[in-house]
Amino acid sequence: MSIVLCRVDDRLLHGQVVIGWGRPLGIDLIILVDDQVATSDWEQELYRMAVAPDIEVRFVTVAQATAEMADWQANGKRGMVLTGDLETMAALRATSPGVVQRINLGGIHHRPGRRERLPYLYLTDQELNTLLTLEAGGALITAQDLPTTPPVSLGALG
Repeated sequence: MSIVLCRVDDRLLHGQVVIGWGRPLGIDLIILVDDQVATSDWEQELYRMAVAPDIEVRFVTVAQATAEMADWQANGKRGMVLTGDLETMAALRATSPGVVQRINLGGIHHRPGRRERLPYLYLTDQELNTLLTLEAGGALITAQDLPTTPPVSLGALG
């Protein structure tokens, strides 16, 4: 099939992603794009523990993801691209706009400078502007913690 979900969630792989999104979407490939995790065996092992054995997990750098995105889109698996931050997803969108067309904002949590937009979504004004730029460039961006809740448009977050 193809990449069916591109999600930003700063907790990366956890139950809500695997069970909440993975099962309803029939995901059989999760591509976690994070330069640090891609080079850390112990972090990979921790994240792998959250995933059922029948789901393939790939831990890749941004450069690897950029090089392989078209292959994942065409490999016959139902895939999820997962990043922990907006900058990484924006980089993937810049190099693969045909694949990264829809961006799901999941758990982006509080840190200094961010303000609450939704109970599970905190963004700085700069991050919101980055998202607005991506949307102006053709990306469809919504916030949604689970597939059973209604998506929230980017315009409603301002």
